[in-house]
Amino acid sequence: MCTVIVHVPESPAATGEPVRLLAVRDEDPARTWDPLGERWPEHPGVIGVRDRRAGGAWLAADPAAGRVAVILNRADVVTEPEETLGSRGHVVLDALAETAGSAVGSAGERPRTHGYNLVEVTAAGARVTMWDGATVRTVDLAPGIHMIAHDDVDDPATARISAWHDAFGDTDPHDAHWWEGWLDVLERTSAVGSVDDRAIVRDNRPFGYPTLSLLVCAASVGPDGADVRYGEFDEPGRWNRLTLR
Repeated sequence: MCTVIVHVPESPAATGEPVRLLAVRDEDPARTWDPLGERWPEHPGVIGVRDRRAGGAWLAADPAAGRVAVILNRADVVTEPEETLGSRGHVVLDALAETAGSAVGSAGERPRTHGYNLVEVTAAGARVTMWDGATVRTVDLAPGIHMIAHDDVDDPATARISAWHDAFGDTDPHDAHWWEGWLDVLERTSAVGSVDDRAIVRDNRPFGYPTLSLLVCAASVGPDGADVRYGEFDEPGRWNRLTLR
């Protein structure tokens, strides 16, 4: 039940204003990971947060190419046997390699994974590909603030989106340390507690999932490439002020 916030400026390709992204990762703390870094020899220059069990990425970036991708789990109606399904983390790496067609399936082909929302950011804008086990849909994000969680983009039925969407839009995306304003909003959201359905820094165990918020990444993607920063919470599922590096 991860959360991603994206700001798409007006006409980024024409103005050179970067696209901004903040991503909060929810995962089982017992599922080990490698922090942001170069983790895939077969993908030189790519950095990301690597899942040690399956080898894929939750979030990854090609800084020189100016590409960032992050994946969020989504409820689905997939009926294929579990052993026939691939890791969603490899969808992220395929997207960075610009072979996302093989990841999400060609026209009429079902992805061989559980459901997901794949967020892709370049200097030209952002898009979200949604796979729910029945259909694949892709939407280009319009200028402005967007939030993505486990359902559709800006879904008002998702409590944390309806509660906090506008607050992220009230920050200044032009500030040199723009992510600090979004961390300020995250700090405000923590006042509801980690088990409230409005929470972004979350403990999902009361909802039947063994996942807690573990870390945050911030990314800025513009004509000069992608800048990505990383920080981990001191305690899973509990807010503390992060220094993103």
